[in-house]
This record gives sequence, C-alpha cells and structure tokens, in this order.
Amino acid sequence: MGLDILKKLGVVEIVLSGGNPLLRGDIHELIEYSSRFFITTVYDNGSLAAEKIDALRNADFVAISIDSLDPRKNDSIRGVKGAWKKAMQAVEKLRGEGIRVSVTPTISQCNLYEIIDFTHYFLQKGIPLWYCLYSYDSPDDVSQLFKIGEKNDEFMITDKGAMVMLCGSLIEMKRKNGNILMTTKTLEAVKNLYLKGQREWKCRGLQNFFTVDHLGNVAGCHLHKPVASIFELPKVWNSEKFNALRKIYSECTKCTYLCYIFYSLHGSVLGNLQIAHDRWKSAKLFLKRNS
Repeated sequence: MGLDILKKLGVVEIVLSGGNPLLRGDIHELIEYSSRFFITTVYDNGSLAAEKIDALRNADFVAISIDSLDPRKNDSIRGVKGAWKKAMQAVEKLRGEGIRVSVTPTISQCNLYEIIDFTHYFLQKGIPLWYCLYSYDSPDDVSQLFKIGEKNDEFMITDKGAMVMLCGSLIEMKRKNGNILMTTKTLEAVKNLYLKGQREWKCRGLQNFFTVDHLGNVAGCHLHKPVASIFELPKVWNSEKFNALRKIYSECTKCTYLCYIFYSLHGSVLGNLQIAHDRWKSAKLFLKRNS
C-alpha cells in the first residue's frame, strides 16, 4: 500500500479522539503497525487515552490537548465540562505508565496572555509542549477531505502584537529547554506572519506530507478533496497529475495549521537534520526508539 512512499515521509499522526464519536476498533493494530516504521504521535483530548494504555505503549508520543491551567476556562474553551480534569489525569496516568506524553495547547485570543505561564508550568514537570493555533475550516467547501473546527470570534487572535511577543519569548525559552518542541524556524514563520502579514513558507502538501482519512482516501491536506486512495499511491506519486497538484498546493494560503507549516518547513530529510540542529538536546525525542 505504498509503504516505501510513507517511509520517506517518516512521521504519522493519529487522532484518537477530538469530537469524533466513532473510534476504530482496530486502533491498537493501527498504532502498533505504524510505530514499526514511523515516528508515531497520537492526539487525544484526554477522554480516551487513559482507557487505551496498552495500545498507546507503541506510540512515540501521546499529545494531550489542554488549553489553560484554569479548569473552568479550559472546560469553557473545550466546550466540555470536566475536560480539564480528565486531560490532567490522562497526562499523569501516561507518565506513570512510562509512555511519552506531551501537552498541546491551542493558542487563541482566550489564552494568549497565559501561554508563557502555562509553558513554564509543564516545563517544570519535564513535560514537552507542542503548540497549535486556533483555526477553523470554511463550512462552504463541501469537497474537502474532512472539516476541523468552527468559527468563533472569541477565539480569533486580534492582538497581533502580543502574538509576536509570545513567539519571541518561546524562541528564547526553547534555547534553554529542549522540551519546547516547536522549531525556531516554525516559530519565526508564525512570528513574521503576525508581524508582517507574510507567509514565509510554501505549502508542501503531497510532498512532505499528506492526509489519509479513515477510509484510506488521500489528500494533500484535509482542506482539499481526495485525489487517490492509499492503495493507488505507488502508481500516482510521481505522476503528472500529482506534480500539477503540488504546484497548486504550493500557492495555497487557506490555513495556519502549525502541523502543516512545520512539515512544509521540515518534512524532508534535510528538514529532519534541521530539527536535530535546531535543538540537539531534544533531537532524541524525534528519533525512533528502535533505530
């Protein structure tokens, strides 16, 4: 099923929960298989991770979504009562079981001014952090692979100056602590986006990364319509059709999803070396345990 192509990319991200009530019954097998060949991160909002300990032992990272140290505020942002308590319990449970766990706050206007304190709190516990930016997909495009989020004016980052300062502060903090997993290059790209209004990167969908849904449909990212199935990848990967799509994607300015920015900047072999050079203290976190 195009395993050689997947191996070139080297990283797999799996969403365990996050609004989808249907969890695949074979999640254990998927994680186990993926972890044999790729750096595998599993994302969860804290509602299922503690119940799937055995499956998660094979993951390289489990990323738990927490947006604030204030339980009420976190639950309000998440829209689920008790979300903070479950997420914090999941972090401690996974740590106790020896599973690599990180925390992934979504930066929005609601928590913009507390991200530094939030970061200090988890760094003091030795827990790595990977950040997300509040984003949402347009409800008008029905052809895309799947949709994430809804528009909420309360979450829109309006204080661009504070966002620029936050990125600068995180760059300084990560020089001293390798558990801030964002690369300097990624943080600088986001900083300049809010400072200058410029995207200093080209999207590399269908080059450095692609997205696969639960049915095996492949798209450059979730914002675009499916272009192949996972089984067709070996035949179409180097086709004229895919080369034309890559050119179209490279001009796309639809999103600010940090995962796509990160992979666009670092998804190649050279990019992996840049990650190691960027933060040698945490480079081991990105290497396969059995390499």
